[in-house]
Amino acid sequence: MNYTGEMEKAMHQAHGIGYKDYCRKFKERMRVEVNREKDYKQGLMIIAQIGKVNI
Repeated sequence: MNYTGEMEKAMHQAHGIGYKDYCRKFKERMRVEVNREKDYKQGLMIIAQIGKVNI
């Protein structure tokens, strides 16, 4: 996969690791993916809470 400078910048900002290191280092990849899963679930919880609020 070809990655762009924007992808590299986003990886550094969001996860503190570059894309090359993400691809090469299994432990770092797992750390990033665990954090992504946590963020995803938090987002679902926020959406569910917003859905319960009557505006």
